[in-house]
Amino acid sequence: MNTIRRALTVSGLIAATLALSACATAPAPANLAETLARNPQLSTFNRLVEQAGMKESLQAAGPLTVFAPSDEAFKAVPAKTLEALTADKAQLQSVLSFHIVPSKLLAAEVKNGNVKTVQGSNLALSRAGDFVTVEDGMVQQADISATNGVAHVIDRVLTPPKK
Repeated sequence: MNTIRRALTVSGLIAATLALSACATAPAPANLAETLARNPQLSTFNRLVEQAGMKESLQAAGPLTVFAPSDEAFKAVPAKTLEALTADKAQLQSVLSFHIVPSKLLAAEVKNGNVKTVQGSNLALSRAGDFVTVEDGMVQQADISATNGVAHVIDRVLTPPKK
């Protein structure tokens, strides 16, 4: 009987230790800027957000939805185009703002149609089953939760329409 009690006590201690270590390693809730900065496949997007001076807007209360292009998406942009974009802060802000919607939009809530972006233009969204498209891009990783909204990793850099 003592052996059984000792075994249960030891297994209880192990379970408690594992639970505590899981809590210690789980990232604390963070805003969109911090959450996106933790994602290694978004290093180019994060660098451009910093360069455009938009980090504070991704730390704001929200709610916001960010359709963040992956590093692979930025590799598909011609080098001269990306260079010109980074040289023009206003244009860079316009392009990045076109990837942000001023509401929280989970993938399951996407309806076929347009939503207004922070940039001011409409963004075409559609959903078929689990597949969500944004303009001509596809959501690769959906519903990255943050304290002030949600982010989705997409496979294209979106360009706002000419005004």
